[in-house]
Amino acid sequence: MNPNPNLPPNAAETQHVVEGEMTLTVRIIGLLIAGMVALAVALGIWRGLVSPATGKAAIVDGLMISEVIFAAALIMLGSIVEGFGYGLSLGTKWPYTRNIVVLMLRGDPEAAHRVLATAVGLCALALVILDPRYTTFMGLGLIIITALFGMGTLYVLAGRAPAFVHGTHGLLAYLVFLNYLLGLNYPGTELLPYIDDTVALHSILFAIFMGGMVTGQRGFGTAIEPFLHPQRTSQWIFMVHGLAALIVIGTLGWFSPFYPVAFALALLQAAVGFFLFHAVNLKPKSPGVMVVFHQVMALLITSGVVLMWHW
Repeated sequence: MNPNPNLPPNAAETQHVVEGEMTLTVRIIGLLIAGMVALAVALGIWRGLVSPATGKAAIVDGLMISEVIFAAALIMLGSIVEGFGYGLSLGTKWPYTRNIVVLMLRGDPEAAHRVLATAVGLCALALVILDPRYTTFMGLGLIIITALFGMGTLYVLAGRAPAFVHGTHGLLAYLVFLNYLLGLNYPGTELLPYIDDTVALHSILFAIFMGGMVTGQRGFGTAIEPFLHPQRTSQWIFMVHGLAALIVIGTLGWFSPFYPVAFALALLQAAVGFFLFHAVNLKPKSPGVMVVFHQVMALLITSGVVLMWHW
């Protein structure tokens, strides 16, 4: 049914479509992520071939490493979508639109984001079939919920859903990444008990959630604007996000003997966040590469805690 009878069917499907900014930077970052996906496939095949396990177990080993990289690449693609104004490039039509593969090949990051999300889901389903256990079931369940909230983010950007939806989507995406990262490096470790026991992750996940809230509350193409005293809801949410970032630094500083690399990255992330704030206010529709860098840093900090990277 046409949701708006005053518009013809095709116009009703595309009334929220907003063209993103296709630049050389977008193409380069897109190619890097495409290379990352190709690397995930290659490493998965390699891991399956060299694994001491045989049969289904070897395939599971390969799929697990591919899924970790797929999940990270999906988060990075999401940052390109946000950073270069592609959040509504396909409108609010979800999950697919006509010629989505063609749009992906032409360089639309949002189309690529949805196609890769499908690959992540299919890989998760294969893992459940081949290796039915806590980690694989948890991963598939999280992916399904994340996808549903992903649909909700489109309505957030279109001004038809609350910012909470956007923040939850970001948090869920990181939980998917964490689930498979644990499954790859610490087989048998369950996600929720691990998070409960790892205090450093509490502040990181809260900061990630609030980062999504900031994006969702300011909406599509709206600046937060510089301020000394918060006046609008978006500014108050940004303040909470900033406090969450300080808590991350304080927590990782306290636990720095265990997470020295993550602590150093968190200090650098604070500077990145400062520049991102100014980028959002200068070009609210397409703040640019700082969004991608900010997300990459968050992935590295999270990985640094889980893998306990040291110098």
